[in-house]
Amino acid sequence: MAILEVTGLSKAYGEGASRTDVLSDINLKVEEGEFIAIVGFSGSGKTTLISAIAGLVRPDSGGVLLRGKEIDGPGPDRGVVFQSYSLMPWLSVYGNVALAVDAVLNAKPKAERRAITRRYIDLVGLSHAIDRKPAELSGGMRQRVSVARALATRPDILLLDEPLSALDALTRAKLQDELADICGKEKKTIILITNDVDEAILLADRIIPLKPGPKATLGPSFRVNIERPRSRAAMNHDEEFIRLRAAVTQYLIDAGAEGGDLESGIELPKIVPITQKSEPPKAYRDAAASPAQGRYVEFYEVRKVYPTPKGPITVVDGFDLKIKKGEFITLIGHSGCGKSTVLSMAAGLNGISGGGIVLDGKEVTGAGPERAVVFQAPSLMPWLTARENVALGVDRVYPDATPAERKDVIEYYLHRVGLGDSMHRLAAELSNGMKQRVGIARAFSLSPKLLLLDEPFGMLDSLTRWELQDVLMDVWKRTQVTAICVTHDVDEAILLADRVVMMSNGPNARIGNIMEVDLPRPRSRKALLAHPDYYAYREELLDFLEAYEGGANPDPALLEQIKQKRADRTRRGDGALCVAAAE
Repeated sequence: MAILEVTGLSKAYGEGASRTDVLSDINLKVEEGEFIAIVGFSGSGKTTLISAIAGLVRPDSGGVLLRGKEIDGPGPDRGVVFQSYSLMPWLSVYGNVALAVDAVLNAKPKAERRAITRRYIDLVGLSHAIDRKPAELSGGMRQRVSVARALATRPDILLLDEPLSALDALTRAKLQDELADICGKEKKTIILITNDVDEAILLADRIIPLKPGPKATLGPSFRVNIERPRSRAAMNHDEEFIRLRAAVTQYLIDAGAEGGDLESGIELPKIVPITQKSEPPKAYRDAAASPAQGRYVEFYEVRKVYPTPKGPITVVDGFDLKIKKGEFITLIGHSGCGKSTVLSMAAGLNGISGGGIVLDGKEVTGAGPERAVVFQAPSLMPWLTARENVALGVDRVYPDATPAERKDVIEYYLHRVGLGDSMHRLAAELSNGMKQRVGIARAFSLSPKLLLLDEPFGMLDSLTRWELQDVLMDVWKRTQVTAICVTHDVDEAILLADRVVMMSNGPNARIGNIMEVDLPRPRSRKALLAHPDYYAYREELLDFLEAYEGGANPDPALLEQIKQKRADRTRRGDGALCVAAAE
């Protein structure tokens, strides 16, 4: 019997010409003890749907029944965990959980309420931090408090609205595992709103896509027939996981496809940026010349030391890497391993304590336009249009070009990233995804010798990230610029890279392993999901990250074993199935 039933639910905001129809005719039945994951794009109406079930917004038509009773407002029978933690900053962990328990379970004796509070704090692994205030907790720990608070009120149904999306990818993965363990112990009926397909498969019994709005509707159900407990790394050998992941991903890609044409009709003029004109002296060029083609970028024994009150800390210690011209490198590793430090030294934004970095025969000694950087936040001038933000760099880097030539460069790259129709909009009016498109266009328009990307899609939901990864790959294949990208995302690392450089834990971080990605280009997410070797590469990265989990320093033999497992699997061609249809 269904514990929750949503029937014909529709919701719009605004009136008249400004009216936006968000949800249209939503129908959903959830069984007792079932874990449902609803996946969809940002802005598709996921939060409006969860808010309607929580009783926080009233639908325009249709309704929600919980145990046969219509929901007409919030109630203790529904526990809610939002993306933001909403903790009382002046209360401890215990105080925040107890506040909810005392309000909802006030009929129970004080001693029993105390025991309930402590039980759920222990369940989320925060007994050691029970007296700490929110300001003393990490983002992951704060979200654990929110989960404990929601569970401790003993609700009939738990509603999770993207509870982990504000966390970095590795912390998010850790909390996904903990949430799966908690859900297994509690046996609650749960509805999870997420934009992460892997998260949905790891946790849910059933996955339901929410089609993009306006007038968003629910798509078909995908049953998750994978035995629990589910291991993130082990699932890469599971044929059902591979089939299901491909099917859900493809459905979302198809549902979100806008069908826009990125072709601009503009051809780049034959002009040379100022950075290509300035060469070092002949004697320097002769000394730096090498018959090796693999030394376009060279990191030689690079070290970074930061002074602290307790003495110097060596963050990066002996980073050695040679990069060929036109090669795309991704850097991956746990938080604090020095990935962004390496990138900032290559950009000339952070001094090098030891060793050196050479780009095209010239040592990096400071920032310069021959190295373009795309950060997690694109740092646009909000009072300028998208076009004007790109023009700032182009006008400086092409001083000898005619206005028409500079115009062509600017508009070519804005069209390439899909902003041909939005280039005259102010940056302040753009979505986060559109702002990052401007950042990508700005970087490529400088015709840099080296493109540096520091988690460029880290602030975006996973579905928008897929779209921009495809945009990045489309522009990169036309330029073949040498690139280094820092990422926490295993799938992103494989999609983009010729080689994935895996870093050991910090301090004293260095290269732990390098994985050659022998997958055909041009690449797309769809093509990778159907490639017989894709999941072998994915498993190697996940195994590597697991080996370094919690600051561990794994034995070299273990790292070699991980590499060999992938090599054996790719030789056999195990592990991938083509995209399958939904149930």
